[in-house]
Amino acid sequence: MKQQFLGAAVLVLTAAACNPTTQTSSTENDSTSTPVTTPVVKIESPVCFAQQNAGDTFTLQLKISDTAGVEGNLSYGFKEKDNNKGTIAGMMYGDTLIADYHFMSEGTTSVREVAFLVSGNTATEGYGDMEDKNGKMVFKDAHALTFGKGVVMNKVPCNN
Repeated sequence: MKQQFLGAAVLVLTAAACNPTTQTSSTENDSTSTPVTTPVVKIESPVCFAQQNAGDTFTLQLKISDTAGVEGNLSYGFKEKDNNKGTIAGMMYGDTLIADYHFMSEGTTSVREVAFLVSGNTATEGYGDMEDKNGKMVFKDAHALTFGKGVVMNKVPCNN
């Protein structure tokens, strides 16, 4: 499955390089659309996002390279629950970030895939069915993600 995903990603990136237009099938009002993989959208780097809601605090900091590689930090601060924070490393596919999130929660270090639709002044977390692959939770189908039903962070100034 991992080889299929990597093979599909290479194929999509190759096809995208031949198509100079940038588009997605998702809109802010359509919470079930899955982004179409397209050429990398130029995003300032670093770029930071945050959300505070009912005592919960979520933050995301991204550093995007010219080759669409992404590194950064992600933190989920839940009111009266264990928080988790860690680092992310992944790739931008059009306006969609797919990354590995290495984090500490309840005294345990874990890794899981995360997805964010980075569009305009927001970063919207994507959700989908997941499965355990060699101790890492990964999306069963990255093309079937749902955006807009969970964490939506707004762009904020980065604190360097």
